[in-house]
Formats: sequence, structure tokens, C-alpha cells
Amino acid sequence: MAEAGMTIRSGEDLTRIQVSCTHQSGMIYVTPASRSWVCDRQLLPAHALAGFFRELVGLRDPRVEALMQTWGLHFRQLPLDGAPESSAAG
Repeated sequence: MAEAGMTIRSGEDLTRIQVSCTHQSGMIYVTPASRSWVCDRQLLPAHALAGFFRELVGLRDPRVEALMQTWGLHFRQLPLDGAPESSAAG
């Protein structure tokens, strides 16, 4: 699946997310890990990225905040389906 400069290729134990434009190109690899065992393999990339960004933002490290600001990246945790809105952090 390719959209907005991102191509996602899922395999048995590895998902590759290629991110490319005319100025940058890179590959994000998502593999099963100790924090992702709870999630279905098909949803593992979403689980890993949402968890990673939640914890990264939760560090409240000024260097991380500045770097994210520089690249125009923002993350806000959303409530899970059926969970009350007030349970969302951030």
C-alpha cells in the first residue's frame, strides 16, 4: 500500500514502512518486541508507533520537543473505542 510518500509492506515478523519524497528517504522497520505482544500481528505497526510516540512525548525532554517542533510532528493520544474521552492523555 502506497500513499502520501509512504509504502507499507507487511510480512510475517517484519513490517517495512518506506518514507520517501524528493528531499528525504528512509525505512522504518517494525518487529515484534516486548511491548507489542498484546496486539494482533496485523495491527502491530500501529501499536508500536502509537506506543513509541506516546512514551517519547511523555519524556517531556526539551530536545525531543524541539526536534518534533522543527519537523512539524505532533502526537496526541486518543481514547480507545468505547473509552471515555477524559481517559486520553496529552
